[in-house]
Amino acid sequence: MNHQPAPLQFGLAFAFLIFFITIVQIGILRIAFDKLGLTQQGAYLLLFASLFGSLINLPLFSIRSDAKQAAPVPDIYRQLLHKAMPEFKGRTLIAVNVGGAIVPSLFSVYLVLTRGVDFFTIVIATLIITLICRFISRPLPGIGIGMPIFIAPISAALVALLLAPEHSPVLAYVSGTLGVLLGADLLRFKDIRTLGTPIASIGGAGTFDGIFITGIVAVLLA
Repeated sequence: MNHQPAPLQFGLAFAFLIFFITIVQIGILRIAFDKLGLTQQGAYLLLFASLFGSLINLPLFSIRSDAKQAAPVPDIYRQLLHKAMPEFKGRTLIAVNVGGAIVPSLFSVYLVLTRGVDFFTIVIATLIITLICRFISRPLPGIGIGMPIFIAPISAALVALLLAPEHSPVLAYVSGTLGVLLGADLLRFKDIRTLGTPIASIGGAGTFDGIFITGIVAVLLA
């Protein structure tokens, strides 16, 4: 969970879009999406939905925070956060990010229903990655939840290769993305009360990066 994206992130999103389209053209993302059985049109659709959806946070509800006051935001993060950051008044607005939570979740469901991977295997793999992400993620006062970005995709790829090598790309994507979402966001929900942040988004900002990169890297490695 992280703060809402700043206006600066709109520019960064377009820069990332150009960057990733270039990668698709040279074949890196195409390899990953091919492994998932996507056409090039489907790959572009998923890419656009993820990147533009990352700019959209849907508010859900607010919770009372136990933090005495909002922790100061480190300078390194200040330019990546909302320039008109709401004042922390003892409550945190919980939102869900479209590109970081809804899109990868829906795509994971699609893969589960269409790729013939054993459901029990998916549950076991996702549980393993969820526990790993819960263990390595850490609350960052005034910011949200953070974790090392490459541990989850490497773990997802290894677990997928061990449990279902014939379906490893699909299993790596599903377990990797859902594992990050569950372990680094939902299972860290109680920590949000202590962070002193006015807004927290499930799958938002830094977590979006982790989920998106986890899915792509895990598939490439699997």
